[in-house]
Amino acid sequence: MSVGLEVENLNMNFGGIVVARDINFDLRPGDRKALIGPNGAGKTTFANLLTGILTPSSGTIRLDGQDIGHLKESRRVKAGVAKTFQITTLFKRMSVRENIRLPVLERRGESRNWFGRADANAEVEDEIDTLLTQFNLQPSAEVQVQDLAYGQQRLVEMALTLALKPRILILDEPSAGVPSSDSHVVTEAIERLPEDLSVLIIEHDMKLVFKVANTIVVLVDGAILTEGTPAEISKDQQVRDLYLGARHGR
Repeated sequence: MSVGLEVENLNMNFGGIVVARDINFDLRPGDRKALIGPNGAGKTTFANLLTGILTPSSGTIRLDGQDIGHLKESRRVKAGVAKTFQITTLFKRMSVRENIRLPVLERRGESRNWFGRADANAEVEDEIDTLLTQFNLQPSAEVQVQDLAYGQQRLVEMALTLALKPRILILDEPSAGVPSSDSHVVTEAIERLPEDLSVLIIEHDMKLVFKVANTIVVLVDGAILTEGTPAEISKDQQVRDLYLGARHGR
C-alpha cells in the first residue's frame, strides 16, 4: 500500500537564521491537510523544501518509502509532487485549453507536438476535456486566460497542476487575490479533487481551511506547534491566541 509523503527531522538554516526546525510531518493518500500560521512562520519555506526548490540543512523526505530529498524540483514533479503558486503562472494570451494542453503534452513526453493541430491527438484532447469538466471551465475553454476573472484563473492553475497527475498536490494560497464573493469557486474545486490525491493546503482564509481540511497543522517560527482536526484546533487556546484570535469566531 502506498504510504505517501513522510518528513522526518527536517531542518533549514539561512546562515544563522533557522527557518525550519525539527519538522516531522506526513501526508497519506487521500489526506486533506492545511498548513496555517502567522506571517513569517515558514509555511512557504516548508513547501519549497517539499518540492525541491530549497535543499534542507538536515532531515529526510520520502515518497512512498523512497528518499526524494536529493531530487531537484523537476525530478520531484516527475516523482509525483506538484505545487501551485500564490501568483498565477499562466500564459495569459493563450486560451484555457492551450494552457492545459502544455502540461499534458509535457507529462506524456510530447511537448514538441504542441504546435501541431489541436485535434491531432484525441487522447490528449479527451484528457483536457476531462480537466475542463472537473473545474467547470468548459464554457471558457477557448477564452484567453487574461479575460477570465481571477477566481477562474486560479482554477486554470489548479487544472494545469493536476494535468501533471501528481500524487502529492500542494496548494499555495489558492484563494489569494480571489474576491470573497468568488471564494466558493476555489473551495468547490478543492472538494472535487480525486479522493486518493494527497493535498496540502497553505492558506490564510480560515473559512476555506475549516471547510476543506480534515487535519490542520499549525506552524510557528519554523516549527510545528500542534496538529489536529478542525474541531480540536478551533478549541486550542494557544492557537487562538497566536493566530486565529477573533477571526474564527466571526
